[in-house]
Amino acid sequence: MACSNALLSGEQHICVKCLIDLPKTYYHIDNENPVVKSFWGRAPVKYAAAYYYFKKNSGVQSLLHNLKYKGQKELGERLGLMYGADLKASDNFKTVDVIMPVPLHKKKKRQRGYNQSEHFAMGLAQSMGVMLDTKSLIKTVHTKSQTKKNRIERVKNVAEVFTLTNPQQLAGKHVLLVDDVITTGATIEACALKLAEADNITISVVSIAYAN
Repeated sequence: MACSNALLSGEQHICVKCLIDLPKTYYHIDNENPVVKSFWGRAPVKYAAAYYYFKKNSGVQSLLHNLKYKGQKELGERLGLMYGADLKASDNFKTVDVIMPVPLHKKKKRQRGYNQSEHFAMGLAQSMGVMLDTKSLIKTVHTKSQTKKNRIERVKNVAEVFTLTNPQQLAGKHVLLVDDVITTGATIEACALKLAEADNITISVVSIAYAN
């Protein structure tokens, strides 16, 4: 899924060479990494990390393309299982109570057939032994694609499009908000601001990749 080469016996989704060569960030053990810094002054994000660095025309881009557009849902779960093992061993993320994917609007989910971030979150939840919540945060407004928008346009595009259905249920919890890739962080920012309506909530963020 990263290099397009044939898998050998025993390999799943990603060959051993790519598992070794794909550029990991190790941000989960760095309290002042570029991902968490990108939310300072914007949203109440306690910790943030990404599994890989994103670059165009790279193996990581190929992974994300296969996950998002080629129906490779199991790839998301596989990545979640792998990264979850790292997060569970991290002091920053081992206190997570709830894992929550960035939601898709029901129209978009119907068109695509699935939420790629949800499948990544499923793998994380299984690996970390944490509850998965796909009901508390919902997207109530269908927005246009963020792909070709700049940061200001992205922020405006997702402002006030999410709804928190049961803030009392998340009170006092450490919630891990999950997305496939973080670029400007506008979507995560909008989700985090909505989650902050719950009393005494701690919000952390992870993604498969970070595009700086």
